[in-house]
Amino acid sequence: MTGGVEERDQSVSLDLLKQKMANFAKERDWDQFHSPRNLLLALVGEVGELSEIFQWKGEVPKGLPDWKEEEKVHLGEELSDVLLYLVRLSDICGIDLGKAALRKVELNAIKYPASKKNFNTSNGTARTGTTAVERTKTVVHPFNVQSVAAPKPI
Repeated sequence: MTGGVEERDQSVSLDLLKQKMANFAKERDWDQFHSPRNLLLALVGEVGELSEIFQWKGEVPKGLPDWKEEEKVHLGEELSDVLLYLVRLSDICGIDLGKAALRKVELNAIKYPASKKNFNTSNGTARTGTTAVERTKTVVHPFNVQSVAAPKPI
C-alpha cells in the first residue's frame, strides 16, 4: 500500500486511494472480511482513536501551533485511517464518494445559503427570517455539535 518517492509525489485522488485499498485487501485475502458492517465498525473504532487525540486538549487553534511534530504525525496517521476506511466502505457499497460529497456540498449550499449571513457564532444558529415568527426558526450550522435553542427576537 505504501510506495516509493514517485508514488508520494503524485496527486492523490479518491480513485487512487480506492484502488490502493482494494489492492491492499486483495493481496492479503481480506476481501472476505470487508463487509459494509465490518468496515463501518472499523471506521467507528478509528474515529474513536482520532477523538482520543483531542480528548484532553480542550480547544486548539487552527494549524495546531503548540503541537509537537510527533503529535501532528500521529494525528495525520489517525485521520488517514479514518479516510481509508471511509473510502473502502464507500467502494464496497458501490458509492462514488467524490460525487456523493460534491452533491452534499451543493445540497448544503441550498440549505445554508451564503445570502443569510446573520450567523451567531456563540451558539451556532442563524436567523432565517425578518418577522418575529420567522426569526424563531433556527438553522444549525452543519459542523456545530452544540445543542442550541432558537435565538430570541431582537
